[in-house]
Amino acid sequence: MKLLHSGKVRDVYEDRGDIVLVASDRVSVYDVILPTPIPDKGKILTRLSLWWFEQLADVVPNHVISATDVPPEFAGRAVRCRRLDMVSVECIARGYLTGSGLKEYQARGSVSGVALPSGLVEGSRLPEPIFTPTTKAPLGEHDEFITFDDVTAQEGAKTAEELRRATLEVYRRGAEIAAERGVVIADTKLEFGRSADGTLTLGDELLTSDSSRFWPAADWRPGRPQHSFDKQFVRDWAAGTGWDKQAPAPEVPADIVEATRARYVEAYELITGKTW
Repeated sequence: MKLLHSGKVRDVYEDRGDIVLVASDRVSVYDVILPTPIPDKGKILTRLSLWWFEQLADVVPNHVISATDVPPEFAGRAVRCRRLDMVSVECIARGYLTGSGLKEYQARGSVSGVALPSGLVEGSRLPEPIFTPTTKAPLGEHDEFITFDDVTAQEGAKTAEELRRATLEVYRRGAEIAAERGVVIADTKLEFGRSADGTLTLGDELLTSDSSRFWPAADWRPGRPQHSFDKQFVRDWAAGTGWDKQAPAPEVPADIVEATRARYVEAYELITGKTW
């Protein structure tokens, strides 16, 4: 195998003409890799991603070839994938207002150029899900909001419309499934590429605790921060240390590591109905 790229949390290899995507236990917050891994994180997210790829296979094609035909040393945390020509846009769908979307709304009354009603607060449910793309920043840099018109200028009108439609449909279907299990998907980030025949294809990960915000539906209350099943917990811890959000990041204490791992496991079990 040949290492092609080592990202914030995933390593990409080439093997027999395919891509082998390996999920590490590294965790990234504010686009900076924390020095402390979260045990089993890569395996939990790989298994959750695979579950979602199967659930949503009829919505948009995905890159998965096999979760078992991978090198033994990466078993459980690797997926053999089709090679894609990736689109240079982070495709984000938001159904609720939080995080960087909330900050953008408070500053501009809109997110990625999508105007929103006045009076929305932390955790507000949006009238309908919105497509809020960002740049795909290099390692160590921060993604920036862009508008649909920016995506059109960069990728062309046809691709921009395909990206928006696929992103919102994946989010809607995923949110419906999660809601049946008592989980709110506040937002999610997707990545797409073109397969050899030009088909828009879903790549990377899908509706995981690293790419999405998961909240317990029974506890959702607009106007305050929500209890989170995802890496928001460790993100909040990092922000509370006084760290300036620039590398190097601080070491994560053992109790925060364990609590973060427990949230990853809880999200997996609630959504899939399977025991970790």
